[in-house]
Amino acid sequence: MAKKVFVSGCYDMLHSGHVAFFEEAARHGDLYVGLGSDKTIYELKGRKTINNDAERLYMVKAIRYVKDAWINSGSGIMDFEKEVLELKPDIFFVNTDGFAPAKEKFCKEHGIELLVSERIPSAGLPVRSTTALRQECRIPYRVELCGGWLDQPALNDLAPGAVLTVSIEPDIEFNDRSGMATSSRKKAIELWQTAIPAGDPEELAYKLFCLENPPGTIHFSGAQDQLGILMPGLNKLNFDKGFWPRTIASVQDEEILRFIERHLWLLQMPRRSADYDVYTGAAINAEDVRLLAESSENVWRALMNKDSVEWGKNTTRSFEAQLRMFPAMLTPDVAEEIEKIKDTALGWKLNGAGGGGYLIAVSEKEIPNAIRINIRRS
Repeated sequence: MAKKVFVSGCYDMLHSGHVAFFEEAARHGDLYVGLGSDKTIYELKGRKTINNDAERLYMVKAIRYVKDAWINSGSGIMDFEKEVLELKPDIFFVNTDGFAPAKEKFCKEHGIELLVSERIPSAGLPVRSTTALRQECRIPYRVELCGGWLDQPALNDLAPGAVLTVSIEPDIEFNDRSGMATSSRKKAIELWQTAIPAGDPEELAYKLFCLENPPGTIHFSGAQDQLGILMPGLNKLNFDKGFWPRTIASVQDEEILRFIERHLWLLQMPRRSADYDVYTGAAINAEDVRLLAESSENVWRALMNKDSVEWGKNTTRSFEAQLRMFPAMLTPDVAEEIEKIKDTALGWKLNGAGGGGYLIAVSEKEIPNAIRINIRRS
């Protein structure tokens, strides 16, 4: 008997990349497809689908590589659990950007082989992705490399320090509430629809900051989010007693940007839950703020010198300083993933405010199933 192969996903705006993925999966056995519901996709991505449940299911079922398909009944990135337990597949087949530690753990617990796609397009056809085809929005995301939290006056009033950010192309549709400045990006889409307008990036970022933080805001979205999205390349945002940086140093040097792209890896964690509060157990103090600021300066120097060892070491030091002040940042899922990569990676930290999202790893070696990024140039 043929093995049972299961895949799960959105499959909105069906394209040749989806068909090639199904074709590759079906080489391992009979293919079964679980589709995320419209509700689940909205919760994860913060947007509505182009094609609804019924349309997406009709199109996927019509593909000759698919033996059967359905709409998953659960929610979140593990919305397929009920159906998989009923199907009892031999193989769970995923793309790199669909890989998650929770899926790996689930497969181990239930004796399912987890295979990762090589993403090989059909002969003569280009590599396709829904994000690239959608063209809904070319507004970037941002990755916070080091110094996160120093854009908050509660910290930079105690000691000045820099937040280091890179603006990245939206080649992947990152999950909502994942530390990728998705809330700021949504506001940017409200303001400018599909693309950043012409103008000074810092001035545009200030407008976006004001839109996102109206008068009376208690926990405001720090300026690293808006500046990190809108300012291309690598940026050092120097904060000192205020919500807006006193100075900004920007780098567009191609060698440095490529160095970052070669050594930076993102690992998908579960997104932050709706009731997550990063301030639980918070203990902000001047000593740890200074350690965080010092680590950020060291990372900046390491990047300028293209020194991956120093970059990694001080990335971990910065994360340790953050955790002493905000212990709720570290969840069991994140701790488990760090344990897996600590012998390979040179350093690690969470992107953004913690509680889930994406774990950053600095490594000269490939991190299996990790996501690569493309930094936005000017």
